[in-house]
Amino acid sequence: MADLFTTYVVPVLWIALKIMMIVVPLLMGMAYLTYAERKILAAMQMRQGPMVVGMYGLLQPFADAVKLLGKETIIPTGANKFVFVMAPMLTFVLSLVAWAVIPVSDGFVIANINVGVLYLFAISSMGVYGILMAGWASNSHYAFLGGLRAAAQMVSYEVSMGLVLVTVLLTTGSLNLSQIVTAEHPWWVSLLLFPMFVIFVISALAETNRSPFDLPEGESELVGGFNVEYSSMTFALFFLGEYMNMILMSGMTSILFLGGWLPPFGIAALGFIPGPIWFALKVCFVLFIFIWARGTMPRYRYDQLMRLGWKVFLPFTLAWVVLMAGALLYNNALPGM
Repeated sequence: MADLFTTYVVPVLWIALKIMMIVVPLLMGMAYLTYAERKILAAMQMRQGPMVVGMYGLLQPFADAVKLLGKETIIPTGANKFVFVMAPMLTFVLSLVAWAVIPVSDGFVIANINVGVLYLFAISSMGVYGILMAGWASNSHYAFLGGLRAAAQMVSYEVSMGLVLVTVLLTTGSLNLSQIVTAEHPWWVSLLLFPMFVIFVISALAETNRSPFDLPEGESELVGGFNVEYSSMTFALFFLGEYMNMILMSGMTSILFLGGWLPPFGIAALGFIPGPIWFALKVCFVLFIFIWARGTMPRYRYDQLMRLGWKVFLPFTLAWVVLMAGALLYNNALPGM
């Protein structure tokens, strides 16, 4: 009996504990990301932001949650009720399950699979289904147009993100996210990866429908976009899914380009700070870029958005993959050589 408990029950309990240790901080971080965004935008616009509910407004996220829970969920008469309700749930769940392969510290990951990059890319690509389902099931022309916009936008920038991932994989020789963090390469490789870092962050803005690429939710022409018919907790799930996807993209950026849980620039003297703290700080840095872009940049026109994705990012990333492969081969720096 003891062997049965040790063999089957203990591993399941350990996995459940690891899931809770990742999901609970994620949910708390997502709640306070909404607070941080309001405060940062308020500072940029010389106003106060949340300051009434709790000390310095720190309880504002909980007040918002209570308000949304207390509202009535309204489903349009002509809507497909099952798909209408499933769409926000799918969006929110996908933003959580992607964290199964993201290492927050050395050895601390729920599933340390060898194809973690492919898993992440597959999960992020599936996010478009929730938005398409919401636009179609709402039985509204405005919502449907917003869903189509989101699909075209996300597909367009996923192509560039895929090529950016190829350049990272060329320098590490592995699809395992932990090995990507710990892989060593010459200093000039980091310089060559910097343009890919910039393109990845911009593509992440488009992938998460954030400003200045928030065209699927254009109030001026689509009255709110794909989620215009949603209210109460169904709207909240879309809202939370967007912020969870922001944290996910920031985590991916940290793993691929910023060294994950390692100290910045390989400074050994900073090694006394725990790895999860470094990982969280790097994620916060990328999230600040997300918020900074929203507070400073005007919204793109849709033709500008498509031109940037297909006529600028796609040819540039294709050329950079060839350049990176050539440079690594010329300097005998390809992994395994």
